[in-house]
Amino acid sequence: MLTVRKSNDRGYFDHGWLKTFHTFSFSGYQDPRYMGFRSLRVINEDVIEAGGGFGEHPHRDMEIITYVTGGVLAHKDSTGGGGELRRGDVQVMTAGSGLTHSEFNGSKEKPAKLLQIWIKPAEKGIAPRYQQTHFEEKQKRNRLQPIASPDERGGSLPIGQDAIVSATILEPEEELSVDLAPDRHAWIQVVDGSATVNGTAINTGDGLAVSEESHLQIATEQGAELLVFDLA
Repeated sequence: MLTVRKSNDRGYFDHGWLKTFHTFSFSGYQDPRYMGFRSLRVINEDVIEAGGGFGEHPHRDMEIITYVTGGVLAHKDSTGGGGELRRGDVQVMTAGSGLTHSEFNGSKEKPAKLLQIWIKPAEKGIAPRYQQTHFEEKQKRNRLQPIASPDERGGSLPIGQDAIVSATILEPEEELSVDLAPDRHAWIQVVDGSATVNGTAINTGDGLAVSEESHLQIATEQGAELLVFDLA
């Protein structure tokens, strides 16, 4: 079963310094039909204008993944983690028993663009931690590159949940085959471009919930960047 979550149906707010789309209920956007999918709780697509950012604020008991698509994001948190992230960089914060952090646009001229993802952890109250790494585009080209997983497969960053988050950049006229184990589910988020999944069309900003499927054939005519979530 494939169910499309259209980009234009997401929650949207324009705060001036921040333009944000919410795939699932978050903050001022609440819709009981879209409270998450399996352990996936949040996908926010954020554009932070130059000079803007989120001041220090707390989190707890959540796996927070940041996938940067453009510009510079400056990060600092109470674990001692921090630095600047650019396109290709991925950050994972295990909020665990609690941490605080801030995120700001690190450029005085260009917007910072990112997807922030929250995944509910399998265990609450664990020690907070922070990690970041970089994935070259060639690592994602026409293949699934794991970026976060419980077992750090393929150089991915660790998360405390039975979920594998992968990224791919499909070139025009390419296809990708994905097998799902029994009782697994998937969510596919289109970062950019357009694709079909088992013949179902999805475009920039769309999400696709997948259940009761054992095989996915992902194809694109013009090219696409996608995040693929393999979920229990």
